[in-house]
Amino acid sequence: MSSPDSAAGVPRAHDSSPQAWPQGERPRERLLEQGAAVLSDGEILAVVLGTGHAGAGSALFVARSLLTSFTDLRGIVSASVRELQAVPGVGRVRAARLQAIGELARRLHSQPLEPGATLSSSAAVHAHFGPLLIDDKRESFYCVLLDGKNRLMGKVRISQGSLGASLVHPREAFRPAVREAAAAVLFVHNHPSGDPTPSVEDRRITDRLRRVGELMGISVLDHVIVGRGKYYSFADSGW
Repeated sequence: MSSPDSAAGVPRAHDSSPQAWPQGERPRERLLEQGAAVLSDGEILAVVLGTGHAGAGSALFVARSLLTSFTDLRGIVSASVRELQAVPGVGRVRAARLQAIGELARRLHSQPLEPGATLSSSAAVHAHFGPLLIDDKRESFYCVLLDGKNRLMGKVRISQGSLGASLVHPREAFRPAVREAAAAVLFVHNHPSGDPTPSVEDRRITDRLRRVGELMGISVLDHVIVGRGKYYSFADSGW
């Protein structure tokens, strides 16, 4: 009589070689024969992991352990290397691979900002930065450089703070603009909480950056705060 695991199509933990699995339990072969859409989240992860681990079980067993630890795929790809390595069978290489896949997915969802493109709205700014920062657990502060016709020259990350805090000094915020001779800038940062409502500190920093920009002859066009699926624009709000 088969065990509960084998009946559910889960290879036993001690059998870590995919070649030893029954044909129907090999996610990679199923993907090649039937397409990726037929695979469960755990099976897709097993394909990414490739092989099992002698002490942790098959690739599918490790994949399901990841899903148990982090709830879903988003939780896995947004976890830190240290958090991923805490799961038996996931070392530095596999943790790095999972993080790379998460970053690839975020970049695919992000609307590209190509040099020379005209930035005409806060929505365009959010369409680029929103997907990139949605899983960021720390506040990241960016300066977007523009020429005299509001065409993109580049973007620079100014700082990355601890959870819930990002310190921004005008000297650092405007350094890339001075170096690249930008005519205007706009600033972007994220709220890891997912709520883009500006804090008192956000308003204070924004006002300070605007005044410094006036003194330097560099227009500050906007400060966009990115949340989860939504954003706040100081310019759109009458600032």
